[in-house]
Amino acid sequence: MSDTLYLSLWYPNLRLAAMPDKLAAVLGAFAAHGGEARVYASTVWPINWTETPIFQRVFGHGARGAEPRQAVEDALELLHEDYAYEFQVGWSLWELETGEGGDPTLDTEKRVKDGAPMIVTGAGRANAKATAGPSTPLRSAQDDRLKMTAQGDKLKIVTRDDKLIGRWVREPRLVRVTGFGPLFDEGAYEQDGHIRIDFGTDTPFLEEDAELEQVGAKHVEENVRQLIELTAAVEKDSGATARLLWSELGESLAQRLAARLGVTN
Repeated sequence: MSDTLYLSLWYPNLRLAAMPDKLAAVLGAFAAHGGEARVYASTVWPINWTETPIFQRVFGHGARGAEPRQAVEDALELLHEDYAYEFQVGWSLWELETGEGGDPTLDTEKRVKDGAPMIVTGAGRANAKATAGPSTPLRSAQDDRLKMTAQGDKLKIVTRDDKLIGRWVREPRLVRVTGFGPLFDEGAYEQDGHIRIDFGTDTPFLEEDAELEQVGAKHVEENVRQLIELTAAVEKDSGATARLLWSELGESLAQRLAARLGVTN
């Protein structure tokens, strides 16, 4: 069962005037750990989450995004103790993309034109590769049980029982970074942190519905390592003195991951 994953950060005797520097440091850490260097959007919430935002700006992805420092300065011009300041930034993880009905045929010519390299591995066969530009993410379907049939300019990827399986794709997701004023939502920062990162669903770190073989386990491991490195970086760069990685259901990601991978003490 998937859960929502959060990271909460606390700072000693934090004054509201110091919040911009902390937020800029947290947002700036993403670029070195699988994230975008620019902010996608910013929103200012007054009083609590039930209120209508008083400020919202969508910059866009990539070069259209705003530099972290500029996005923070724009949003925190409205600096109030009962406001929350939310920023969205892109962060890429390996995710399992599965077919759900329809034709399981993949048009490789279109995918290469769109800039999506693909590697298909069949049992006892050499790799068949279709490559594109170096800046594009690797999309792969690798499994020793696969067989591949060529049909003109298309590749049909099936398992031995002719069922389509998934392929691992490195895809961006929007992560929310929120700084809390001390009076927002009746002092929510005490539980949620002065700054909270909402990573979204924890599925990429567990993939509990998938059969993890060598390739899948490697990608899950890469996601977990990226999470750990980002967590350490935002704590160090922003000067946090306490941090907590937690989920809505209250389950430990470390314990669930150990159970998923069959790790015992």
